[in-house]
Amino acid sequence: MPLNAGDIITFERTFTVDDVHLFTRVSGDEGSHHLNPDEHGRFIIQGLLTATLPTKVGGDYNVLARTMNFEFLRPVFTGDTIICEVTIEKFENQDKRTSIDASFLCINQNNKEVLKGNFAGVIL
Repeated sequence: MPLNAGDIITFERTFTVDDVHLFTRVSGDEGSHHLNPDEHGRFIIQGLLTATLPTKVGGDYNVLARTMNFEFLRPVFTGDTIICEVTIEKFENQDKRTSIDASFLCINQNNKEVLKGNFAGVIL
């Protein structure tokens, strides 16, 4: 399905302990807050693992990102369900390429903002 300026793409993901362990191995981010549960038995998700949510649009639509900006607003914990809403701000053909600009907002199951930002790139 082609994209257009003004389109909004929404999806969600619930992060697990296995996600944290796998990302720890891949990224090397071994902060103690990712390795030791809090008093509720939850692990804090790595910020860049949370930031994979808006990159799903890149995979779904074959976007080669040029810039990505993230503002981490509050921690995300294992068991949290994050809803990510990506808004296509610009989508236009230029010199045999299609450029894309998008903004995103991620909220948790308690309707609290956890991550926002934007990205720009080209469609391959």
